[in-house]
Amino acid sequence: MLPANPLPDRIQGALFALAAYLAWGLLPIYLKWLYEVSAWEILAQRVVWSVVLLLGLLTVTGQLSTLKLPRRHWPWITLSAGLLTINWGAYIYAVIIDNIVEASLGYFINPLVSVLLGMVFLGERLNRWQFAAIVIAAFGIAFQLISYGSVPWIALALAFSFGLYGLVRKRMNVHAIGGLCIETLILLPPALGCLAILANNGDLRFIHSSITVDLLLVAAGLVTSFPLLCFNAAVTRISLTAMGMFQYLAPSMTLVIAVLVYGEPFGIDRLITFTCIWIGIVIFTLDAIRAVRRQSMV
Repeated sequence: MLPANPLPDRIQGALFALAAYLAWGLLPIYLKWLYEVSAWEILAQRVVWSVVLLLGLLTVTGQLSTLKLPRRHWPWITLSAGLLTINWGAYIYAVIIDNIVEASLGYFINPLVSVLLGMVFLGERLNRWQFAAIVIAAFGIAFQLISYGSVPWIALALAFSFGLYGLVRKRMNVHAIGGLCIETLILLPPALGCLAILANNGDLRFIHSSITVDLLLVAAGLVTSFPLLCFNAAVTRISLTAMGMFQYLAPSMTLVIAVLVYGEPFGIDRLITFTCIWIGIVIFTLDAIRAVRRQSMV
């Protein structure tokens, strides 16, 4: 019997991308299941179990050598670990305080923030369409600031921490899984210290709650690493433009879950803010597609 023909790389890449962004989109549900666990413990447990999973994965695949970095990279990998902590912590905090809508806003803003950071730190120039997209998105944020009377700091923290994280990792150009493992190893001592303090204060839920909570916390490593592994598998098989189209799936799912499942408010002020962001995204995406087509014709 002849073996089945493997799926073309493009289809495999699309499936991997779909799996990655579906996992990220469903993350609020996982965090909501841990409602009795503090944000500090969830963050610390996420670091601990990610270390266990990633070290195991690198050992099984014979890639432990990826943990060796040139000395010049260590300040940057430490910075990226700090940015990752801010990103994870802000997202967990947003879910716990029932502000998932703002978390989704952060990841809608993120691609535009990445363009802005490229201009500031990498000397990239904005064309008129990219500039228009950022201006429209900024107007949406300013409108919320004026009408709602507060800065959407969770959204901005998520967008800028992840944007800066991508910038730092891009400049280092380290192994994706090995780099993430090093980052979590850097975060391991403070994570263990945090768990020790929680245990000393009687606030540690791990092993002190239920088997369900324990299993969910142990699964934090898989929840963290699975979408990243799928993402890395996808980017080697499909174009960055195609990946860009998938990246809006996760915040879209998050927004729907926030409003329809958990009943978070979505008033006219947020509608106007999101509309401005979406218009900016459409302009940005169409301009990216046009640029790719132009290059393919050269």
